[in-house]
Amino acid sequence: MHSGDPSHGKQLFQDPKNQCSGCHTLADAGTKGTIGPNLDDAFTSVKAQGFSLSSMVDLVRGQIAYPEPPMPADLVTGQDASDVAVYVAKCAGNPHCGVTPTKSAPATTTTGGATTAAAPDGKALFQANCAGCHTLKDAGTHGTVGPNLDQLKPPESRIALQVKNGGAVMPSFASKLTQAQIQAIAQYVSSVAGK
Repeated sequence: MHSGDPSHGKQLFQDPKNQCSGCHTLADAGTKGTIGPNLDDAFTSVKAQGFSLSSMVDLVRGQIAYPEPPMPADLVTGQDASDVAVYVAKCAGNPHCGVTPTKSAPATTTTGGATTAAAPDGKALFQANCAGCHTLKDAGTHGTVGPNLDQLKPPESRIALQVKNGGAVMPSFASKLTQAQIQAIAQYVSSVAGK
């Protein structure tokens, strides 16, 4: 069996740069992606059939090492891939598996004695939700499922509408993202596409 740190695996799974969270549903990670398989559904069945943790880790590790489109290659490699595999095998199908990510929660700001969430970061939101499907140079993404945004250079209003409503193979993000988050993605993409 591959050894791995599930806490580090959860942090990697949730990290927008690795794109897992934008594509897969995994209740313990708080993700609701619809592009890739729903990992809770997949592993509930596998666990009910009595597969060992070692077998499930090997299965996930193989999917990471030899992905099938639209999953990009080399999202995580080496020990990082083993850590993600152990986390997914342990927590998929278990919405409260008790693994705490090694990375802390998003930053908050304090104004006038009141603590509020920081303003939405359009780039981070794009990387977490859109990177697996779209190419955008500024975000360092190379997805090929959806349009190349550097070539398309869509206006802000069109981006906001598309993210909210979805279309073709793109899911709607209206139930996953707030209007402020959708607007932050639209502003970010329209300001950097093609530059």
